[in-house]
Amino acid sequence: MKKILIVGVIILAMYFIIQGIRCCNDLGKAKEKLSSYNKIEQELSYGKITYIDKGQGEVILSVHGIFGGYDQAYENIKSRVEKNRIIAPSRFGYLGSSIKEEGTPKQQAIAFNELLDTLKIDKVFILGASAGGTPAIRFAIDYPERVKGLILFCSAMPVNEKPNKYLEYQAPPKPLLSNYAMYLISPFMPIAMGMPASTVKDIMPIAERKEGVVLDGEITNPDMERNFEEYPIEELKVPTLIVHSEDDNVASFKKVEAAKHRFPNLTLVTFPDGGHMMKGHGNEVNKALDDFINKLK
Repeated sequence: MKKILIVGVIILAMYFIIQGIRCCNDLGKAKEKLSSYNKIEQELSYGKITYIDKGQGEVILSVHGIFGGYDQAYENIKSRVEKNRIIAPSRFGYLGSSIKEEGTPKQQAIAFNELLDTLKIDKVFILGASAGGTPAIRFAIDYPERVKGLILFCSAMPVNEKPNKYLEYQAPPKPLLSNYAMYLISPFMPIAMGMPASTVKDIMPIAERKEGVVLDGEITNPDMERNFEEYPIEELKVPTLIVHSEDDNVASFKKVEAAKHRFPNLTLVTFPDGGHMMKGHGNEVNKALDDFINKLK
């Protein structure tokens, strides 16, 4: 037993060392990749917002999910850059964007509205992915005159009634919000979240995203449950497209099935597989977007 214990400790120590080396290497690559984006920094009334503005055509305002930023917002929809003008901002607390007051989805929507005013853009298709779905829905409710269509990619969903209980913090535990800690748990991502272990490379550097992740966990993600009455989905005045994988382990498809009747003008496109990233369905996603956007031009 003593020999087995010693071997186990050695293996564990080697794992920690190897993952540490890989983490350092990939952190450098992640920072290099971030520097390659042609980002823009804009001072708004409350502080700085950082975003990518690329392409031409019908405008899509891309709202990223947790562990995101302007990079994720752009990558989620970059295949459309030949057809659409993509505005991809970092949300509050992510990659160079300040936080307005408490940082609620309502305040995030106000920031989006101010950004569009600054860019002299009247109307957009707003696309919310994952945790970005909540502020995207909030924007569509608060500023319907600026929204041609609401698009939700494997998104957070509203509930049917105000719950008696809900998780007050909906994000990874704060002690895990570091590059090294996330690297250590990355082998479990396929089992826990249905995403490849390599996803950890896409969310680095985590230090520049941590404030946003905590804000999402404490404020954004619980908001549709905490403030149920402020989300009258049945009164949405804009057409909605929901695109979702049925095997999504992060944003459960069961929530889509439970909420879909609340959207007055809904187009629903689903895939039996693909997980949270809808892997393998890029062409089908683009076709769904083509059909939806062309119908509403």
